[in-house]
Amino acid sequence: MQKARIKLASADIGKVNEVCTNIKDIAEKTGVEMRGPVPLPTKRLKVTTRKSPCGNGKATWERYEMRIHKRLIDLGLDERALRLVMRVQIPEGLNIEIEMID
Repeated sequence: MQKARIKLASADIGKVNEVCTNIKDIAEKTGVEMRGPVPLPTKRLKVTTRKSPCGNGKATWERYEMRIHKRLIDLGLDERALRLVMRVQIPEGLNIEIEMID
């Protein structure tokens, strides 16, 4: 059976969860089989910089971290459900990928 695999990624976990619940509601309305959302490992991007602009003074550091949260959803292939998923409002800063798999 063919499925649609939806990959979501964003630095804001609230946006990811919001879109996941929207897709879950669509799956329940249309009666399509759904697996997920499966949480994938969170990618942490770290940057460490010196606080002082020159080399003098204390060796103090600023540590910045950005987390990329990812979710994976498998939907049964149904034309009506896929059309509704395509119409879901995608917030700014959220990356969504839809692919067909066997």
